[in-house]
Amino acid sequence: MSEDAPINSRFRVAVASFVGTAIEFFDFYVFATASALVIGPTFFPNGSSAAQTLNAFLTFGIAFLARPIGAALFGHFGDRIGRKSTLVASLLVMGMATTLIGFLPGYNSIGNLAPILLCVLRFGQGIGLGGEWGGAALLATENAPPGKRGWYGMFPQMGPSIGFLCANGLFFGIAILLSDDEFRSWGWRIPFVFSAALVLVGLYVRLKLHESPVFTIAIKQNEPVKVPFLVVFSRHGKQVLQGSLAMVVCYALFYIATVFSLSYGTKTLHFSKPDFLKLLCLAVVFMGCATPVSAWCSDRWGRRPVLMLGTLLAVVSGFMLEPLLGGGTTISVALFLIVELFLMGFTFGPMGALLPEIFPTSVRYTGAAISYNIGGIIGASAAPFIAQLLVEQGGLSWVGYYVSIAALLSFIAVLTMKETRYLNLNASTQPDQPFDTPLAKGSAP
Repeated sequence: MSEDAPINSRFRVAVASFVGTAIEFFDFYVFATASALVIGPTFFPNGSSAAQTLNAFLTFGIAFLARPIGAALFGHFGDRIGRKSTLVASLLVMGMATTLIGFLPGYNSIGNLAPILLCVLRFGQGIGLGGEWGGAALLATENAPPGKRGWYGMFPQMGPSIGFLCANGLFFGIAILLSDDEFRSWGWRIPFVFSAALVLVGLYVRLKLHESPVFTIAIKQNEPVKVPFLVVFSRHGKQVLQGSLAMVVCYALFYIATVFSLSYGTKTLHFSKPDFLKLLCLAVVFMGCATPVSAWCSDRWGRRPVLMLGTLLAVVSGFMLEPLLGGGTTISVALFLIVELFLMGFTFGPMGALLPEIFPTSVRYTGAAISYNIGGIIGASAAPFIAQLLVEQGGLSWVGYYVSIAALLSFIAVLTMKETRYLNLNASTQPDQPFDTPLAKGSAP
């Protein structure tokens, strides 16, 4: 490291990468939970319940289409200007979009303008989150000590678990304290408005950071790439494809187990909202536990073997969906949610290190962020919508096959990748080198 490059403390790096993603995913999951409960009847014309649910899930998917745009936009500035300022901007975009949703009038008040504005703000959420994860992952991995990139890359990966737990926990508390009419009328808006306070906390933490030393050294040694997005697709297309498909299993497991299952559990299995949210909060704890375990294992045994094991288990889990979720009992549904979300955490943990490792420094922000978010389009954007159609056309077993196919895609992608845990993130900043130079075990990251 250069003596001129300020060094972030490891504690500050861990906190900043974790807090930011936790807040961003809290914002994102607040909408995901609301889409399964109230978005349809609040923002769309009165009609069949199924039509409103499908419209809500389509609106949910809009953000995933926006996320690669956010990845390219924030990745451009993250690779040219720096990680720190870009992370602050992404948090502001997400926070403003989420807070405004909390104040948005419904269909009964402003008619067709309501779903239009909702889609615009949901698109804004996607733009913000599209730029968030890549920067947080780079913040963690580019500051990681030797041999611990997987472990430090785990901190932004814990953000979704905590963000989801807080989002669902808040909805759970509101659902208990308010009547059903009060919840549908105004109570669901509270988590959206509460987001503004969380964003202020995240901004405070991130503004205290120094720029990534890896990026600082790269800028001193080489001119920044003029258009990182074009370089990523022209010279690193294979890595983008592999990284995107590797992420598919994480998204499919998560959104089938949460958004689709929440809708199915409350409307078809007739669980009350508080009861099902309670089961989800329990299952997310298992997801949170699996994430650091798999990250630690990936430092010890490698990213590929850990991810190959996780994706194979996810293939098998698809065949458990119909008997467990369809069983309809509290125990069977809880077991289904625990298995799926544990496997999501297990496959998600190593991704914080893997995706940054497959791109050189000069385009690392853009490459990692785009791969992560294209995986979201494939694995999650339409997952609740497709699952809803599948269950209506063929039953729950078809939804299980959908999960298994998504997991198989990820397994094949990981199988074709090189092991990355010994790659040197400092060794190369040239965009024409697909990988940084491998190091011997124990060398600097």
